Amino acid sequence: MNQPTVFDQFSMDGKVALVTGGTGFLGSAACRALAEAGASVVVASRSKDRAETAAASLPSAGAARHFGVQLDHLNEDSLDAGFDAAVKVAGQVDVLINNGQQGHALDLTDVTGEAFTKDLQNATGYFLLARRLHDHVVGRQVSGSIVMIGSMYGVVGSYPDAYEGICAASPVQYHALKGGIIHMTRHLAVYWANENVRVNCLSPGPFPSEKAPAEMVERLKTKSPMNRMGRPEELCGPLLLLASDAGSYITGQNLLVDGGWTAW
Repeated sequence: MNQPTVFDQFSMDGKVALVTGGTGFLGSAACRALAEAGASVVVASRSKDRAETAAASLPSAGAARHFGVQLDHLNEDSLDAGFDAAVKVAGQVDVLINNGQQGHALDLTDVTGEAFTKDLQNATGYFLLARRLHDHVVGRQVSGSIVMIGSMYGVVGSYPDAYEGICAASPVQYHALKGGIIHMTRHLAVYWANENVRVNCLSPGPFPSEKAPAEMVERLKTKSPMNRMGRPEELCGPLLLLASDAGSYITGQNLLVDGGWTAW
C-alpha cells in the first residue's frame, strides 16, 4: 500500500475553502496560505467589492480559482445567501474557516448589555455556518474540515497592567465569546466525527496589527516567553495542518499558537 507523502497530505489541490473575514489582518494570511497550498479560495466579507479584490490578489496553483462573496455572519439571511453564493461560484465547499469577527471596543467597565449580547452573536454565526458546511459535505458524501478561530484569551485571562493607562482592557465579552467557541468546537466534533466532518479550533496568541498602540505591544512582549509578537505567516502552517488531510485524525482540538504565552 502506497502511503501519501507529507507534501500530498498538506496539499489542498481540488479543495475549496471558504474563509469568513477573509480581507482582514489574519484572514488575508489564511486565504493566501490556502491558495498557496493549491485550494480554490472563496473570500467572504461584508463588502463584496473588498472580497473580490482580495480574491483577485491570491496566487493560483494548477486549476485553482478564487472568488469573493458577500457574507455577514451576524445576519442569518446574509450568512445563508453567502454560503449559497460560495457553492454556486466554486461548485462546492470542502473547508470552512470561521474567522470573521465583529465586536465593540468596550471593556468590563463600560460595555452595555446590548453590546455584550451582540458580540456573542459571533458564536451563533460560527455555528450556523458550521452546520451549513456539515450538511453540504455530508450531502455530497465527502469529508469536510471546519476550523474555528479562537484565541488564547478563550483559555486565559488578560493582564490588566498590559493595558492600564494606554487603552481599554481586553473586552470581557471577547473572552466569553472565544471560550465558548473553543468548547463549541469540542461539542460539534464529537457529534460529527462519524460523518467524516472534522471540527477544530486554531487559537492565536498575541498577533497585534499595525493599528495596536505601540506601548501596549511592548508591554505584551514581556508576557511572552519568546519576548515578541506573532507574525501572520506563523499561523499558516498550523492552519493548513487542521484544514488539510495532514490533520485527518485530529478533531475536537484547540491548537494554541501563542509563542508559549499559556505555558506559564
